Amino acid sequence: MEQNTLKRRGTGLIGLDPELSWPGYTLYAPLAGRGVVDLVDPKGEPAHRWELPHRPGRHARLLPGGILAYNGATLSIPPLFAMWRKYSGGSMGKYGPDGVLRTEFRDDYQHHDAHHYDDGRILYTAVEPLTGAAAARVEGGVPGTEADGVVWADVIREVAADGTPLWEWKAFEHLDPGEFGLQPHYWREHWPLINSVYPLDEDTVVASLRSVSAVIRIDRRTGHYAVLADRSTVAQQHHATPVGDGKLLVFDNGTFRTGESVTYSRVIEIDAETGELGWTYQDSPREAFFTPFMGGAQRLPNGNTLITEAAFGRIFEVTADGRVCWEYVVPSFTSYPDPDTAAVFPGLSNAIFRAYRYAAEDIPWLVSR
Repeated sequence: MEQNTLKRRGTGLIGLDPELSWPGYTLYAPLAGRGVVDLVDPKGEPAHRWELPHRPGRHARLLPGGILAYNGATLSIPPLFAMWRKYSGGSMGKYGPDGVLRTEFRDDYQHHDAHHYDDGRILYTAVEPLTGAAAARVEGGVPGTEADGVVWADVIREVAADGTPLWEWKAFEHLDPGEFGLQPHYWREHWPLINSVYPLDEDTVVASLRSVSAVIRIDRRTGHYAVLADRSTVAQQHHATPVGDGKLLVFDNGTFRTGESVTYSRVIEIDAETGELGWTYQDSPREAFFTPFMGGAQRLPNGNTLITEAAFGRIFEVTADGRVCWEYVVPSFTSYPDPDTAAVFPGLSNAIFRAYRYAAEDIPWLVSR
């Protein structure tokens, strides 16, 4: 009998309603893989595979023309803290369908997210060290769990296509550590843990702050921010992205949700100006859909939403009224290749950070074969 619970429940295509599902190709990168990125067709059949030089530093996505933007984990500096190996990146590269590197920008302190603009700019998250009195100003978390006395604080950076620095926003300079204290179960090694950044327009960036449970909108001109959601609304959320009409789509994980004794995940829309909550998807029963960390949501052209239940490699699509019309479970189960990460996360995993769906015309080299 199969002893891996996820394999036993079934992998690959679980179900498809072709009349409701938005047809396209789904892209994902197994986190414990050796640099594999897979593209599957609507029936869950393999359509293309990249084999890249680094394991994922979280995720991959396609740019215009079908060029692959990939965050790779270079592992080129010693671990800053135990969890660093799990979500560090370092390489922000673009690859052709043949897996050949086209361009690359490196920052050894990059982690989680990187947004590639069409003109070659990159907006990404990184960390800088806080020590002494600065580290002590960060409130909350488990006492004594700094990384050898250091609290690593987030920085958002933007660079030009040639790597020239264009903009920088430091969390410690702009956020009040009293207002944005770590939730009590978090180690004090990383604050406030920005796991997604996305431009709303040329002057505005939206960021998801996981370890303080907040989504904020940042004015690039002044550095000032507005809180769109706090821990009264979201819990350890991920992937705050615009979906048009002034709305943001947010994957709300639900770990240590305020006022709730049952853990469950959901996907929500938030007004990017007021923070007002709109469309919501959660399962029935609600606890049937849950990933304690990671996760993503993509609004598709027909109004459906592609959802990544990340820790369990589950990708599914729901209609506007919450009907599941496509479901797929990543069949790749591997262990982390580097000892530092394998020590913290042992065993086999099919986890992914996010998945994305693309129309056939977005991948011209695939259609022209």
